[in-house]
Amino acid sequence: MENKIRELRRAKGMTQQQLAERVHVSSRTIISLEQGQYNPSLLLAYRLALEFGTSIEELYCLADNLKREEEQYENI
Repeated sequence: MENKIRELRRAKGMTQQQLAERVHVSSRTIISLEQGQYNPSLLLAYRLALEFGTSIEELYCLADNLKREEEQYENI
């Protein structure tokens, strides 16, 4: 799932390890999130949104992701 974690983390000048420590996960989890290989729990998504001062919807580009998913189902 597309997200803005890497972009927002870099804008704050944080390393993956620093972000991981702030939201209580491993740096590997942050790497997987940034690469779109892992979808977080609701609690982790909330922690990340709080860290960046944004909403979960904005952090995870939910409108764009929903549109992309709907297009995939139309092609089935």
